[in-house]
Formats: sequence, structure tokens, C-alpha cells
Amino acid sequence: MFSTKKLLSTAAIALLVGMGAFAVTATPASARVVCNSEGDCWHTDKSYRYGKDVKVENHPDSWYFHQDWTNQKDRRYHEHHDERGYYKGGLWIKL
Repeated sequence: MFSTKKLLSTAAIALLVGMGAFAVTATPASARVVCNSEGDCWHTDKSYRYGKDVKVENHPDSWYFHQDWTNQKDRRYHEHHDERGYYKGGLWIKL
């Protein structure tokens, strides 16, 4: 028969090994906020290369939370788009 103590310690070791394997295989998040020169900002999950005529600034995802969007006059935050593209003049341009 198995003892409860031995069963719990085996389960704990298995859990630690599993968590370690997950930590090794996890990829770092690449979420970011992108703003163009016109003040349009949007969230993206991937890093894209835009054309030479599209001037953008990339910010870490946490940058969004440190902005006062309510009183912001020179920047506008737009919702996330699933497709690849960018904002120009407040309109989404699909690539």
C-alpha cells in the first residue's frame, strides 16, 4: 500500500517538474502599443514592419496604463484589430 505522505511528496515533485517544463517552453509576451506620427495609438500582439512612409513608435504594453487617456489631446487610443495594418488619419489601413 502507498502511504499518504509518500503519495503527496510524489505529487508535489511531479507538479514542480511540470511547472519547470512549462516555464522553459513559455514564450515571452510581445504585446505592445504602437502610435503613429498623427497621434493614433493601437494595441498589437505582434511586431510588424511597416512601409517607409509609415512612421510609428513602439511602446511596451505597460506604457498604455501609464497614460492619461481621458485628458489626452494629442493622442487617441483605438481598439485592437486582428488583422495586420495601421491607423492613418483615424482610419484603419489593412496591409
